[in-house]
Amino acid sequence: MREIEGWMVPIPKGTITLRDDRKKASWTVQVEPFLLSKYLVTQQLYGSVMQMFPSVFVGDRRPVETVSWYDAVQFCNALSQSSGLDSCYRVDLSSQTIEFIEGAKGYRLPTDAEWEYACRAGNSAAQYGPIDDIAWYEENSNATTQVVGLKAANEFGLFDMLGNVWEWCWDVYDPEVYGTYRVFRGGGWCDASRGCLASNRRRSHPTYKIDDLGFRVARSL
Repeated sequence: MREIEGWMVPIPKGTITLRDDRKKASWTVQVEPFLLSKYLVTQQLYGSVMQMFPSVFVGDRRPVETVSWYDAVQFCNALSQSSGLDSCYRVDLSSQTIEFIEGAKGYRLPTDAEWEYACRAGNSAAQYGPIDDIAWYEENSNATTQVVGLKAANEFGLFDMLGNVWEWCWDVYDPEVYGTYRVFRGGGWCDASRGCLASNRRRSHPTYKIDDLGFRVARSL
């Protein structure tokens, strides 16, 4: 679990305008300074904390995948506890209720706005560099996940923000239409280049698991 040390990158405060193409809506969010993991959570780190190895594509330094949103939340709490930090989530799986604990400084999932702000890193383009330089996607992934950190980082020093695996975020997508469905971001190894965009928002039920969906962790300051 010490693998996480040195992985947290400070992200400065700023603003980000999000857009939902389905609803034809946009909104601006103020993002406070926070920490975000430089890499996707790896199978080595996930296994050392949870004693579980759920991934289809096996490899210590590959991103963990085939994990649900609930799995990601429970990992954040377990990593916080093992690191001597307060848990960020109050979890009741019997009722499938997850509450964020205001003021907690442990590990958590990034919000939807934090994720896009960190991905863009001040870049107005939907991809922060030439796609083959920054991402594992359909045309270069060999139909599998890849070791984290091999492609170029963005301006904040974050790797694999696009491609490799999609990333769970904290936010509910649209409760009036989709209920408890949560947002995930970034594109994965089986997506075309046009799917790996900083602006691309997808959603699914928090129990959903698939081999191109993982996560990274954040911390509040």
